[in-house]
Amino acid sequence: MQHELEKLRYPIGRFAIPDAIDHTLLNDWIKTITDFPARLKSEVGDLTDDMLEKRYRPEGWTIRQVVHHCADSHMNSFIRFKLALTEEDPTIKLYEEKLWAELPDAKIIPIESSVKLLEGLHERWGILLKSLTTEQLERGFIHPATKRLISLKVNIGLYAWHCNHHLMHIANAKNY
Repeated sequence: MQHELEKLRYPIGRFAIPDAIDHTLLNDWIKTITDFPARLKSEVGDLTDDMLEKRYRPEGWTIRQVVHHCADSHMNSFIRFKLALTEEDPTIKLYEEKLWAELPDAKIIPIESSVKLLEGLHERWGILLKSLTTEQLERGFIHPATKRLISLKVNIGLYAWHCNHHLMHIANAKNY
């Protein structure tokens, strides 16, 4: 039972940092990030309000909450990138994503505002990511929970994974 729940929670597996991150892999990750809004729209574009209330696992978020979570999470990540590029190893601020997902703007409103937000955000984020130099990719931020420096190149991979992770949640919820 625990294994089944883990598979529902992490349908594409957990993010693992590759041993080597080369330009080909970075370009693939950046493409995943820049393509995310269009892929998301394709997954949710024809869903009814009732369908948006479907969950990908017992006690998991609804599709609506997943879409709004992506907007919240990706906004936070974009800000973290900008902090890392303009400050020396900044310590980031955490946010309580589970609590954010319970707020009215994530739980009950239509998803269109978050889809539009993601379109603009990912357009800017993609431009920023494509412009990063090798030196800038090594910059990072300190995660307060682990006290470790996370490089921007690793965080690009994490957010490419995050995009695919939640797209799979939505696909699974539609069939759950």
